Amino acid sequence: MISKSLEEYLKTIYVLKKQFGVVRVTDIALKMNCSKPSVNKAINNLKDNGYINYEAYGDIELTENGEEHAKKILEAYDIVYLFLKEVLNIDSVNAKNEADKMKLSMSDETLNELKKYVHKVLDLNDLNCAYDINNELCRSCPKAKVTLQN
Repeated sequence: MISKSLEEYLKTIYVLKKQFGVVRVTDIALKMNCSKPSVNKAINNLKDNGYINYEAYGDIELTENGEEHAKKILEAYDIVYLFLKEVLNIDSVNAKNEADKMKLSMSDETLNELKKYVHKVLDLNDLNCAYDINNELCRSCPKAKVTLQN
């Protein structure tokens, strides 16, 4: 189990990897608006926990476990964002900001209950997506894709 702060670093590494293919300490520092020493400390902790592979001054690579955990973090964000935007009708900008904050303090159990509620209210029950925070498939749902891109 890693801290919420390290989860944010892991998520950022995953997103940068998807966007650019290569991730370096400088990229993370710029994206997260933090210092390189802070990034180095975080990536060493992530490496020690088996989430990334990294050698000094090299590229940062996610391990299989790191990638799975990063997807779970993004999934938690998606659930909270969908709830705020689609159920509570909060505008996209505020929903994004609030979802980022809220997901950091929620347990898996709470997130799973929230996803069931969102699933029911948005009538996603008929989609074959197995909407679960431990499963990446919800990002593939047609309805979720449209909502998450807005």
